[in-house]
Amino acid sequence: MSAAALRSSCSAFQTRRGRYGRNFASSARCQAADLSGLKDVLKISDEVADAVATNRPVVALESTIYTHGAFEEDLGLEDIVRDLGAVPAVCGVYNGVATVGLEKHEIQEMVHGNAAKVSRRDLAVVVGDGLRGVKRHGGTTIAGTMILARLAGIRVFGTGGLGGVHRGGETSMDISADLTELGRTRVAVVCSGCKGFLDIPRTLEYLETQGVVVSTFNTNREPNASVTFPAFWARDSGVESPSHVQGPEDAAYRIYAQEKLGIESGLLLANPIPEEAGIPREVMEEAIDRAVRDAEREGFTGSNNTPFILQRIRKYTDGRSVGANLALVRSNVAMAARVAQCVSDILKEDPSLGSLDEKHM
Repeated sequence: MSAAALRSSCSAFQTRRGRYGRNFASSARCQAADLSGLKDVLKISDEVADAVATNRPVVALESTIYTHGAFEEDLGLEDIVRDLGAVPAVCGVYNGVATVGLEKHEIQEMVHGNAAKVSRRDLAVVVGDGLRGVKRHGGTTIAGTMILARLAGIRVFGTGGLGGVHRGGETSMDISADLTELGRTRVAVVCSGCKGFLDIPRTLEYLETQGVVVSTFNTNREPNASVTFPAFWARDSGVESPSHVQGPEDAAYRIYAQEKLGIESGLLLANPIPEEAGIPREVMEEAIDRAVRDAEREGFTGSNNTPFILQRIRKYTDGRSVGANLALVRSNVAMAARVAQCVSDILKEDPSLGSLDEKHM
């Protein structure tokens, strides 16, 4: 990103409350960062910066789905976003620089370049290495992507499934950093709930403690019907959702209200997997139980637990879980683009938004 473009982008961020968060609220600090080093640690593509500055819809996308995912084909996520009139912004660390709006060739280099998996705790490590000349790549998780999206002024993020509280988490304390990030970073995350092998009731309790808005899209149901939280591959977890939204516009107004009120926690917008791609809950529960028992028996814990369980679930569903993964992430990214478009429309009608920065510093 050029210095002129970044200055323009910083100026635009200051006219919209909290773009850089409260630690970045000062316009003077933003200008100083441009000249004294921000360009060395954060790159925002010109297309993304221009879209944010002009209130066009933008959708953040994570990079771990490419660097650490199980897909071998082109997912077409950026094309989905563009086809729906929004700008895609793949986030990650490229050659030691946190980047929002990665190019396709950069993503490919990351995929083949042994990229690290980067969450909140890892950003300073990988970017710090870059500052001292060790140019490493990093695929950002949900938490890492949320941080970069927030820095860039992006409100909506489309992804696959959320991390959560692992089974037995009350004793192991194995809780995903995605949950605490939602408690501190105001970005709306569109996903298909948390992965079905996690402890969904405890995950929702943890999110409540973190002050996170959790709403499930009320698809194919009556307006006042009870709505259950999705379980990734299965549309229905059997656990009631804390709240629901009727569609993208309803979700956009919640994002808008959060911003108007100056509430800094995030929003989780749960989008059930498309009906034709979903796997019945009873089928998934059997596969998950077998996979979890395998992990316990073979000693897979911590960061190694999820990849192992996902691999076993793929085996026990005869590969159906992979097709379901692909369908749900594409559906979520499309929904995120629709939500981002509604947010853009709302913001363009609100001439008062620019006055909120000073009010909430």
